[in-house]
Amino acid sequence: MSSAKMAESVGLSASACLRRIRTLEETGVIRGYTALIGSAEEGATLAVMINITLDRQTEDYLNRFEDAVRKHPEIRECYLMTGDWDYFLRVEVESPREFERIHTEILSKLPGVSRIHSSFSIRNALTARGRRR
Repeated sequence: MSSAKMAESVGLSASACLRRIRTLEETGVIRGYTALIGSAEEGATLAVMINITLDRQTEDYLNRFEDAVRKHPEIRECYLMTGDWDYFLRVEVESPREFERIHTEILSKLPGVSRIHSSFSIRNALTARGRRR
């Protein structure tokens, strides 16, 4: 939303609205901004959900794994998990062949990995049929 539109929607001048936003940023109420990157066209990519099990769950193993994941922009999301899996990753690919490359060249070479379980998405039910974007 533009700052002018935001100011209008809260009944402030643009400069007063910007001052308040800066104050919220400086005090840590607003801690950052996020860009949600989508594919160029709906259905152009396949989302692959990946569960990773590590050999061990020591701090050293977790740190080495996370440091290695950060080096690969192909991995869009990475979450440390509770339950049966240590990590949940998400990648987007244009084809199963591209995922095979990522699996072979990246995932299987991440430090400490003992098991990889992958599932391809069929569709995103929240963005399908204009429900949410």
